[in-house]
Amino acid sequence: MKEGLVSIITPSHNSQQYVSDTIKSVRNQEYENWEHIIVDDASTDNTLNELRKLAIEDSRLKVISLDKNSGSAVARNKGIEHAKGEFITFIDSDDIWFPNFISRSLEEINITGVPFVFSSYRRSNEELEFIYSDFVVPAKVDYDAILKSNSIACLTAFIHLKTLGKKYMPLVRKRQDMGLWLRYLKDIPFAQGIKEPLAIYRIRENSLSRNKFKLISSQWYFYRNVEDLSLLKSAYYMVNWMYYGYLKYKN
Repeated sequence: MKEGLVSIITPSHNSQQYVSDTIKSVRNQEYENWEHIIVDDASTDNTLNELRKLAIEDSRLKVISLDKNSGSAVARNKGIEHAKGEFITFIDSDDIWFPNFISRSLEEINITGVPFVFSSYRRSNEELEFIYSDFVVPAKVDYDAILKSNSIACLTAFIHLKTLGKKYMPLVRKRQDMGLWLRYLKDIPFAQGIKEPLAIYRIRENSLSRNKFKLISSQWYFYRNVEDLSLLKSAYYMVNWMYYGYLKYKN
């Protein structure tokens, strides 16, 4: 297994209710050569003080504070900018990794030689009750597949920076992670999926991704203005995205 430094990026805004669980799941990783960069996006609660206290306990935790609320794309890009690792991965401030997430992702890169891997994950409610079915990812996805349905969750993407280099997320309110995956998939044939669930995605009732009407508008904007697709192609991918989105969240 490669022993390189893994840079972990977390955007955080008013997340004191959950972020300590997220940090604990990082600290509990079997693989220990990591840096956890948390970018606080001008929280107005006690999140920043909590983060700074936790950073004193573990020097691998690095806290960056933004002066004004700028959104998760800006926060994640700031983390990418400061990342020093050979590998990069992401986890949001309310999600959780299983202890073997990093080691299993590294193992997959070593076995397959594919520099971009991602995994399946469990889905819970805010109280970590598994009332939803697990999301099991496909074995491989390419650029076209991601345009149809983004099966790479931000909390499971794992990228070998030494091979692929740093790229940044588009500065849009939603779908910035999808934009980053597509930028990498323009350079490589596919990303490799891991069938085993390695993380927990906490589905919150007030989550941006649960507001379907706003999401449709944002998805259309993404196709037309971020990926610069034609009207016909945008309509084709939108129909696919709505169909696969229904299948993804019907359970």
